[in-house]
Amino acid sequence: MKTLKHYSLLILLLIFISCNVSPKPIDYGNDGCHFCKMTIVDKVHAAEIVTKKGKVYKFDATECMVNFMNEFDTSEIALYLSNNYTKPEELIDATKATFLISKNISSPMGAFLSAFKDKIDAEKVQAEKGGELYSWTELLAHLNN
Repeated sequence: MKTLKHYSLLILLLIFISCNVSPKPIDYGNDGCHFCKMTIVDKVHAAEIVTKKGKVYKFDATECMVNFMNEFDTSEIALYLSNNYTKPEELIDATKATFLISKNISSPMGAFLSAFKDKIDAEKVQAEKGGELYSWTELLAHLNN
């Protein structure tokens, strides 16, 4: 009976560990983009999706993440994450981010798309570099047209 208890505890622990829904650090220069297969090197524009089962998909740019979404069952996605332009390597909730498309800021796939955690930061960069601001839903509509 004691052995059964131990096995049950072990199984529960393995289930908990394997279904951890959280971001994973991007290994810049080694990880590849799940959509376009390029190596992820840009620490400002990378992105991630985490499924409800904890599987992580990494992307070299938010635009690759959006393109991947068109080929994936989005009901399975728990987290949409983009790197914060003002704090490279910091993943932020893309659904709450403000996005700037500015021809004066290059991004890996040429969409000139950057994500900002704070709208105020996005507006400051927009005043400097030009471009248009988008919410997550506005961005999805814009990129899917």
